[in-house]
Amino acid sequence: MSAGFHEEEQLGKAYDSRLMRRLMKFVKPYRMVVALSVTALLINSIFQIYVGFLTKDGIDDYILNPDPSGFRMVAIKYLVVIAIVFLTSFAQIYGTAWLGQKVQHDIRIKVFRHMQRLHLGYFDRNPVGRLVTRVTNDINTLNELFSSGVVSVLGDIFMLVLIISSLLYLNWQLALITFVTVPILIWVTLIFRERARDAYRQVRLELARLNAFVQEHITGINLVQLFTREKRTFDRFDEINLDLRQQHHRSVLYYAIFYPTIEIIGALSVGLLLYFGGVRISESFLTFGELVAFMYLVEMFWRPIRDLSEKYNILQASMASSERIFDLLDVSPAITESENPKKISEFKGKIEVENLWFAYNNEDWVLKDVSFSVEPGEKVAIVGATGAGKTSLMSLLYRFYDYQKGSIKLDSVPIPQLALDKLRGHLGLVMQDVFLFQGDIAGNVRLRNQSISDQRVREALERVGYDRFMTDPEKDIFTEVRERGATLSTGQKQLLSFARALAFDPDILMLDEATSSVDTETERLIQKALSELLKNRTSIIIAHRLSTIEKADKILVFHHGELRESGRHNELLRADGIYSRLYKLQFKNQETPAAAAPLAK
Repeated sequence: MSAGFHEEEQLGKAYDSRLMRRLMKFVKPYRMVVALSVTALLINSIFQIYVGFLTKDGIDDYILNPDPSGFRMVAIKYLVVIAIVFLTSFAQIYGTAWLGQKVQHDIRIKVFRHMQRLHLGYFDRNPVGRLVTRVTNDINTLNELFSSGVVSVLGDIFMLVLIISSLLYLNWQLALITFVTVPILIWVTLIFRERARDAYRQVRLELARLNAFVQEHITGINLVQLFTREKRTFDRFDEINLDLRQQHHRSVLYYAIFYPTIEIIGALSVGLLLYFGGVRISESFLTFGELVAFMYLVEMFWRPIRDLSEKYNILQASMASSERIFDLLDVSPAITESENPKKISEFKGKIEVENLWFAYNNEDWVLKDVSFSVEPGEKVAIVGATGAGKTSLMSLLYRFYDYQKGSIKLDSVPIPQLALDKLRGHLGLVMQDVFLFQGDIAGNVRLRNQSISDQRVREALERVGYDRFMTDPEKDIFTEVRERGATLSTGQKQLLSFARALAFDPDILMLDEATSSVDTETERLIQKALSELLKNRTSIIIAHRLSTIEKADKILVFHHGELRESGRHNELLRADGIYSRLYKLQFKNQETPAAAAPLAK
């Protein structure tokens, strides 16, 4: 079992006051609901105890000494008490459930909003499955804490105090006899708590292993089938599933032993009560009604004790979940906005990169002392081997990451001084790996931007040539897109990403090897759209196909994070440097370059 799973599912302390104080901040807006729920619970407890005293009075005063009119009055009181118990139970259960859902909703909103503000480096270091668990399972565990935990625990404790006080009030000698079994109960509960805690932890560990395995192998199902690994994969799944079943059986075993043991201890207590109660009745030191009331209260006495043992597990799991949630919320966004962001009154689209240094980790530099400029309307291409720093440069322009040294300016304003929404609103990025959301084609083009009309979506799709895949453009923009665009080809996904960029109409367009995954026919469609799209627009193009950038205004050649060459296509070929070698290597077996360049002026 990996250490990662153990770290993910550790239970921690059963109660942490620091975490509880932070959780209570989410409860504060609903303190009136909490007060009403607690009040209803206290009233409910008092009237449940009162039922025992009513029973005593009914037996002693109106049954053993027949008095029909008095008994009718007791019966009416009993019905009223039962009605009050019903109403207060409803108010308490509904109130705490409502509170749990509200707090769960608020925490989930805060966590998701916070996650959206975190920089991409955080997601590079943390698996997606773990973050999904924070937003779903961990927060759902907190719902149990508020809906059936905190308030109910207070009620159980209050109920125990009332029952003990009532037993002592009725007959303190019988009460002490009843309490003889309590030390045995405490000892059994402590043993059960430790065993159940360990079993509970193992169940969650095995469940985490199973979830991770299923997620990974469903995502990679094509590879499993390609290499005929179905039998091996199933055998491994069966092994993990068997481990989970065994841990569940172990957990069930402890509960199957604990609850009958509690019943036996309760029965022993009732047996002692009946024996000594009978003796005291025969000696006229106890009435029959008092004995019946005593038995009723003793039966109630065990109920909150059983509940408290369950509440312990809920509290323990909730503390572990809340610790993980607050660990996420305590991560400060690495990309922050200026308190007084600057505005660009008339955007032109000039980019200036000066002495730029960037590393993902410490001083393992990905970009080293890079300087260049892109004039408004200029088409600049960036080339270089894999790992040269091309995509990292794009990420810095978008402020997905912040650089360590140097500067990047947009229209002479350093980009950290611009509001993020304004900065990114000027930029459009089309990447090699296209991500599509589940929904429809129109939704994936406009990305919930309602200012982009259906007509504008259709025009964008037509301009990139996607309309050739639609029999009825009026209706087909609402065609379903399944998870990850499973029903679309790679070329169709790429065309949709271009349509998305066209619909948003950015001032600066950045293409990150956007045509590397399409066939020749689809590439011609894209290049035709790009020729129009790139007019009078500042553009930066990363490309492996050097034929697509021959007519760029400027080509920047990166090598090991350094800007080694800069110039136009013919100039770089004559220089016989890195670009020339890349070009000759790419086309040495071809008589003519592959496709027409999309950067025609």
